[in-house]
Amino acid sequence: MSFGEIVFFAVVIAVSPFTLIPALFMQFTPRPRATSSAFLAGWVIGIVAPASACAALASVVHRPQEGPPWVAWARVGLGTLLVAFGLRQWLTRRGRPAPGWMRLLTGAHPARAFRLGVLLSVANPKILLLSAAAGLAIGSGAHATTSGVTALAVFTACAASTVALPVALHVLMGERVLAPLTRVRRWLEGHAAGVMAVVIAAVGVLVVFEGVVRL
Repeated sequence: MSFGEIVFFAVVIAVSPFTLIPALFMQFTPRPRATSSAFLAGWVIGIVAPASACAALASVVHRPQEGPPWVAWARVGLGTLLVAFGLRQWLTRRGRPAPGWMRLLTGAHPARAFRLGVLLSVANPKILLLSAAAGLAIGSGAHATTSGVTALAVFTACAASTVALPVALHVLMGERVLAPLTRVRRWLEGHAAGVMAVVIAAVGVLVVFEGVVRL
């Protein structure tokens, strides 16, 4: 395991439109600070849960020096799924209506925001696969509990950073932050499908390559 690999998975999650758009929407709710903070808490739980489960699964299996073969095959499988998701999203990106979850963000209160944070991270196959891939990398490469926990903490902090950033900006800048956030949100809404397709497919290729070279 290298921290560079873990950070890479986290950055892909962090810059995903499926991460950025909800985080930005939360700044326009009736109680933006409380709502966005609740969404952040739910999002963190939704990322940590699958990553921790996969890390634990990989760590309890006896590891030869190069890692167990099943972990390499798991990487190949995860990467193939990511490539398939990316290609499908690219081919169907035009004329796609706005996702239903965007409508749920309007007027969200803290309790709903927390539930949406968990749901949008755990139920989104792209985010789930990336979290699982990071967990496999952490569990198969960590040789001590402390190093695994540190890697998981780094992954979580990086993956949730773009959800936390609007919260911090709203606290520091107040209503002045809404105008630039509105422009960013509109651009992402118009280009989300294409951006996500390219990102997911590229990550899938990398994960497949990592798995193949370890077989």
